[in-house]
Amino acid sequence: MEIGSFIELQMPNGLEFYSNKENIARLNSGRAAIYHALTILKCNTVWLPFYQCETVRDFLKKKGIIIKYYHINNDFEPIDLNEVSQDEAAVIVNYFGIMSIERMKKRRLDIKNVIFDNSQAFFSPPAKNAMNVYSTRKFFGVPDGAYVIGDNAHYGIENYPQGYSSDTALFLLLRIEYGCEGKAYNSKIENDKRIDSEDICQMSTLTHRLLDGIDYSYIKQKRQENFKIASNLFKDINKIDPLQFIDDKCVPMVYPLVVEDEKLLDRLLTAKHFQGHWWSYLLSEVSSYRFEYWLSRYMVPITIDQRYSENDLRYLRKIV
Repeated sequence: MEIGSFIELQMPNGLEFYSNKENIARLNSGRAAIYHALTILKCNTVWLPFYQCETVRDFLKKKGIIIKYYHINNDFEPIDLNEVSQDEAAVIVNYFGIMSIERMKKRRLDIKNVIFDNSQAFFSPPAKNAMNVYSTRKFFGVPDGAYVIGDNAHYGIENYPQGYSSDTALFLLLRIEYGCEGKAYNSKIENDKRIDSEDICQMSTLTHRLLDGIDYSYIKQKRQENFKIASNLFKDINKIDPLQFIDDKCVPMVYPLVVEDEKLLDRLLTAKHFQGHWWSYLLSEVSSYRFEYWLSRYMVPITIDQRYSENDLRYLRKIV
């Protein structure tokens, strides 16, 4: 026991959203969480959507997982997932956090081993008879972290080393005083490099402690409010309809805006809206007629998180 010396940061505790100690694994990253889910399902082959971050693919390949791919149509439905065998798994993504749990269940088709990737949908309730993966740093100010929830999800986590994130977490403090550019951004890049080079680990004590002190109710309410505001502001120009899949339980990560304007992203970046096209690597990996290609080329994720107000979104609308 340590007594005395300097006083550390003190934060609320006892608020962790996924606090159930059974059937839950607390890990270091979403890609590691998907790998852990595969070990629980005893699957060495997984079907991934083309429209997903390449870091998931690259991590799984390093772990010796055999990867197969499937496309989605313009309703975000899998269109070639008919050959998944009983000893293979499929990852179904809750894109942008706008897919209701009922829609997600329908998208699993008749596949035995399903992993619902809720990295973009932290508050989506875990589905039964499936593995459910959640990422934390896409929704909260934490350096890393992920959850796996499902039957026996906690099995084997004692075999993973303890993760440590404080050595590269300075960017969270720097942003408060310096904003997100310059030294704060450079510090964040160092944290990203750490995550990219890390194997699967147990969630760091720092991340777990931060997650235990978050006002989740406020964040849910604010994101839902901002998504509704964004929907009203952009519905007349958006080439997709994000409302067609949503219900009142959804808490989106972003508002997905698709406008066929090659210069839009530059205008937003000039105005210090620091977002970018997701997964542009796909432009060289899938055919130009594919839905994934179109999204990668034109979709801009409009920020709707708990830090921002209606005035901020109206400002973005003027730029767009």
